[in-house]
Amino acid sequence: MSYIEIKQWRDSQIEKQESSEELNAFHDSVMKRVFETALKKVKEKAGHPPCRYAWFVMGSAGRFEQAIISDQDHGIVYEEDGEENSTYFNTFGKELSFGLHEAGYPYCDGNVMSSNPVWCRSKASWTEQLEKWLNEESFDSIRYMLIFYDARVLEGEREYILQLKKYIHDAIKDKPDLLERFLENTIHTKKAVGFFRQFLPETHGSHAGSIDIKQSGFLPYVNAFRLLALKEDVEGASTLSRIEALSELPKYARELQGYRNAFEKLLHYRLVHHKKMTESYDDIHYLDIKELTKDERKELKQILKDGQKLQDYTQSVIKGMMRR
Repeated sequence: MSYIEIKQWRDSQIEKQESSEELNAFHDSVMKRVFETALKKVKEKAGHPPCRYAWFVMGSAGRFEQAIISDQDHGIVYEEDGEENSTYFNTFGKELSFGLHEAGYPYCDGNVMSSNPVWCRSKASWTEQLEKWLNEESFDSIRYMLIFYDARVLEGEREYILQLKKYIHDAIKDKPDLLERFLENTIHTKKAVGFFRQFLPETHGSHAGSIDIKQSGFLPYVNAFRLLALKEDVEGASTLSRIEALSELPKYARELQGYRNAFEKLLHYRLVHHKKMTESYDDIHYLDIKELTKDERKELKQILKDGQKLQDYTQSVIKGMMRR
């Protein structure tokens, strides 16, 4: 199956997905077909992979939270160092990125893709990279580490990513102050509901009258539950799985009630109001409040306010831990 044929199949089926879960399972199946085609092409030129490996997705794909349009966030971890392995998997990574682009997934603006050697490494090199990110003070280093933490293996050796995530958890146990640095990196999000419970939509540009549902809606939930997952060694990559795992812990059970339902509704709003194909990847981050009914506006305001409340709670948990 060619990349163009995969795109044609994708475009013909994607609007038929009735729920966020169905949509993300469909994205997985599309990306796996791209993977199979890319691997076949590389095998024809360079033979079989020289060692075991894993191809993993990150970002909204890693968290199983993709929208109708989704860009690329992925990487490769292979078993052993060596020039032959490096050359092979960098070639494979470039083919994967090209194939995904041809199949309808825009290139990542931040170059977080298997075609970038930073995101295509051996297990040993990945450990060194994570150590470097964890020890550096820069905003970007922490951001990259948090991006990696949402990794989910789509093809290959799942345990490779679990081992690397364990390295992150162990580092946090040794240096709990890392959580405060993660908090500082993620705490600032755009508010979409004002003091008087009024929407604060965009005022200029092509999205005037819309709210940035990614910055104001999703990120407060995603960031908060990622931080709590890091603190509590939660393995799951999706926000929903993190909510479920954390809610089973007695210290969070009461405080986290209702957040799963709120996040599922966010996913539903985005899917329903972007059912018709949007113009670009940027469009799926915005929700026109004029398209919402009175009841939907009321419900969405509460979801956004709850996201702010969750951020405040998470900040108190991390700051409280540091004061002990």
